[in-house]
Amino acid sequence: MSGILKGKVAIITGANQGFGLAVAQQYLAEGASVAICARNQSLLQSVREDLLASTSSSQKVFAAGVDVSNPDQVDGFIQEVVSEFGTIDILVNNAGIYGPKGEIEAVDWGDWVRAIEINLLGSILVCRAVLPIFKAQGSGRVIQLSGGGATNPMPRISAYAVSKAGIVRFVETLAEEVREFGIDVNAIAPGALNTRLLDEVLDAGTEKVGQGFYERALKQKESGGSPMDVGVGLAVFLASEASRGITGKLISAVWDRWEDWPFYLNELNKTDIYTLRRIVGRDRGMNWGISD
Repeated sequence: MSGILKGKVAIITGANQGFGLAVAQQYLAEGASVAICARNQSLLQSVREDLLASTSSSQKVFAAGVDVSNPDQVDGFIQEVVSEFGTIDILVNNAGIYGPKGEIEAVDWGDWVRAIEINLLGSILVCRAVLPIFKAQGSGRVIQLSGGGATNPMPRISAYAVSKAGIVRFVETLAEEVREFGIDVNAIAPGALNTRLLDEVLDAGTEKVGQGFYERALKQKESGGSPMDVGVGLAVFLASEASRGITGKLISAVWDRWEDWPFYLNELNKTDIYTLRRIVGRDRGMNWGISD
């Protein structure tokens, strides 16, 4: 390992399994100390013990049970992290759920709202809590999990799609709001990962998620999905000095050549590529319905 995160302190939400855990493991391997949180506190403490086994004497692993949609719990967690480490350098907003599956008029409304609270509002709450620290030190990295839900319609999984699209626009907006403070904010799509979310789709079946989505999920399960280490590599890159100045983008771990982006930083910051934008007729060579 290169040790490119040596001495850094990273918060990773939803880190007791799946992608969040993989990011925590790699951040430790690259020299960082990590503060992890999730709602399942018993599993989280077990994970912490496993992570500690791979740390050096200069590294720490802090863990706390936190519901990211609860403002008091979020604020308390950030205060505990600062007390433990003295500062925070990196935030990885990974905590998220699919929410209810089914047609919008048939799903439980409380479950639908709950998905928005965790995926969208929870991510924003954690950002709000760490930003004063980032601003005071004149640096910081926010890495937000998004994914295909932000860029494609997802019939029967609408709460997830809405929350992920909303969080990308928040990322774009926040990036501009904090640019002058040396804080970089980006959203990442790690690829089609074989995690518990995929298992949820398969367990729900065709009646809830639709035949097409179910078949794609089954094919992904059988093929192994996208390699976890590609998305993790992007999360390491965005946490490192190599990516400084890259901000306000939605980045695909699998399809974008993000490793080369530092060489094109000026171009990148002058364009709206790798962002969510409205497509108009002229973008597709169609001139009907366009005002002169």
